[in-house]
Amino acid sequence: MDPYLTEWLNLILRFAHVITGIAWIGASFYFVWLDNSLETPPKEKADKGIRGDLWAIHGGGFYEVAKYKLAPPAMPQHLHWFKWEAYTTWITGFLLLTLMYYVGAEAYLIDPRIAELSQMEAIAIGLGSIIGGWFVYDGLCRTKLADHGLALGLILLALATGLAWFLTEVFSARGAYIHMGAVIGTIMAGNVFSTIMPGQRALVEAVEKGEAPDSSWAMKAKLRSTHNTYTTLPLIFIMISNHYPMTYNHGYNWLVLMIIFAITAAIRVFFVARHTGKQNPALLVGAGLATIALAVMIAPKSVTPPAGHEHSVSNVDVTKVETILTARCGTCHSSAPTDDMFTTPPGGVTFDNMTAMKQWAPRIKARTVDSTDMPFMNKTHMTDEERQYIALWVAQGAPEH
Repeated sequence: MDPYLTEWLNLILRFAHVITGIAWIGASFYFVWLDNSLETPPKEKADKGIRGDLWAIHGGGFYEVAKYKLAPPAMPQHLHWFKWEAYTTWITGFLLLTLMYYVGAEAYLIDPRIAELSQMEAIAIGLGSIIGGWFVYDGLCRTKLADHGLALGLILLALATGLAWFLTEVFSARGAYIHMGAVIGTIMAGNVFSTIMPGQRALVEAVEKGEAPDSSWAMKAKLRSTHNTYTTLPLIFIMISNHYPMTYNHGYNWLVLMIIFAITAAIRVFFVARHTGKQNPALLVGAGLATIALAVMIAPKSVTPPAGHEHSVSNVDVTKVETILTARCGTCHSSAPTDDMFTTPPGGVTFDNMTAMKQWAPRIKARTVDSTDMPFMNKTHMTDEERQYIALWVAQGAPEH
């Protein structure tokens, strides 16, 4: 596919995915807050079947919200549904996944250093993990484990950890992370489609028929909605993870991902509990300390200069540095890229001269030495010795001469 066309499709799909994702997550966060913030209604409302109510002010006006125990005695003329936010987020996300990681499998998904896969093999594994992930999750939620939230949660966490490990053994690091996100996103959208929406339709149908609603549907929907809200922050991290190679390019990237999963889920637990007036700052403090501990544990090792190179500018051959960066990075990061995939320099970053190289020296070290995710998929075969030499150049102030 023409790279210029690919860039436009990427832009459109990514923009739509972000917009619809904001709408879905915003609605989800709002209704979780609303449900947990309802107060005991006055007697005249309780006599009408209202379980809780809430007053709010926003945009210069007052709002009165009420929630029925199950359903109102008669169906209102206008009833607002919330489903397309979830569906369009999943659809745009899947189309973006297809464009970037399936059509572009050889660039973004397949890393020969990890596993020699054909495009079709990689796609089959990717789709299999997404579809299989949904059926395993859905099957477990339909068992008696649904009545034992902690046990179900631990089993799902163990299975997710196993899947994360497997994906990092077959895909590129970025591809593995994004497929974990695709599995989670599919489960969340699947919950809306298979349980939450059918439950709501069952409630509406019962009211229209004048029958008592089946409370079991509400309980099923509540379980799936709870799972969705606790996986939201982990999913958001995965969506932006490609910007942070120190996480996905670590030797134990699958474990790093699951630690971040636990940290972000704990943060969400804190805020959900806070809605009901339960303050547990230990959760936030623990999440903060865990984040610091993780950052320390995965920090890159300090650079040891090659034998014979003391820490002095005179021992750095700037011409050699320029030759390395031009040969290994200049195919993409130049005013006129020669790479077969990038027609414009990624991020607008160019290394056309030593002045530009010095300007980007900290980021060059972060991406070529600390995380080693650049050059992209190491297409230009940068050696460990070259990475060490760049580190020495940066450590000595990135001299231009």
